[in-house]
Amino acid sequence: MEEIVNKVANSTLEVFDLEDYYPKGIRAQIDISQWLMEGFLLKEKDFREHLKNHDWSQYKDQYVAINCSTDAIVPAWASILVAVQLAPFAKKIVNGTIEDLNAALYEEILSKIDYSSFDNKAVIIKGCSKKPVPMRAYILAAHNLQSFARSIMYGEACSAVPLYKSPKK
Repeated sequence: MEEIVNKVANSTLEVFDLEDYYPKGIRAQIDISQWLMEGFLLKEKDFREHLKNHDWSQYKDQYVAINCSTDAIVPAWASILVAVQLAPFAKKIVNGTIEDLNAALYEEILSKIDYSSFDNKAVIIKGCSKKPVPMRAYILAAHNLQSFARSIMYGEACSAVPLYKSPKK
């Protein structure tokens, strides 16, 4: 009987796992529609009063996304004013959803990585994750790795999808 060889464990594949770079910290979403009349109409005086009375300290050291969940047409200054109130407390503030926030965090982190360790190597971008890794992070990782890697795949070593192969030199 032949010995079973684990080819995946013996391969030279380098795994790039975006979960390893997931920034720890609490994410919060602020929906400014809560401060609009019936969720749609911004009355400046009332809006400013709501912001003045809001407990901004609850967002201390958190990552915060600001959005409006209704179809209200909100002037740009409204979100900026919310961000100004948050600034002394929040670690990072973005306009958008929690996914937009996670994407912005990953963009910051992935831009600081030295990808030269993947030079001329076969790399697999790990696909399944338990953490909310946004699609933009996968795309940015592939883009950054492409300048170095010999090949890039996506998924798991046992069932990877080829994405890129560098041209022969």
